[in-house]
Amino acid sequence: MRVLGIDPGLRNMGWGVIEVSGSRLSHIANGICHSVGADLGARLLSLHEQLTDVVHQWQPDAAAVEQTFVNKDGVGTLKLGQARGIAMLVPAQAGLAIGEYAPNAVKKAVVGVGHAEKHQIEHMVKLQLPGVKIAGADSADALAIAICHSHHLQSAGTLAKALAKAGA
Repeated sequence: MRVLGIDPGLRNMGWGVIEVSGSRLSHIANGICHSVGADLGARLLSLHEQLTDVVHQWQPDAAAVEQTFVNKDGVGTLKLGQARGIAMLVPAQAGLAIGEYAPNAVKKAVVGVGHAEKHQIEHMVKLQLPGVKIAGADSADALAIAICHSHHLQSAGTLAKALAKAGA
């Protein structure tokens, strides 16, 4: 199963694709969509087009997006929310189920601590995906989101099998 992780951002939207085979994870691809355009609409459209290309090229089976946190700047939070809308829309248009995770949940799943720093996340992503060449901090976060989602998918699959066995 291929999992696409997306780290939403208006300027830079990180993405990462991993392959999940049982408990084994492997890196497929990662990168950053950079918005272009003079106004907000054009920037959102450019993110939509780039992320759509990623989905078509790498054909993920599932997707996960980091939830938006509210910061002191209300306007900035709203703009981030609009970029997050693009991050949710593109996989939904492709018919993918989308997981949503709080930043602390992603950090805890990948690093083991909910308040890990960026360099710790990147280090643990490199340990879990040997040989990966990370395009930047945003794509490292996206790979972490994909890893987090893969853990949740594996847990859900294990639970579903146990429930099916118990009901049989």
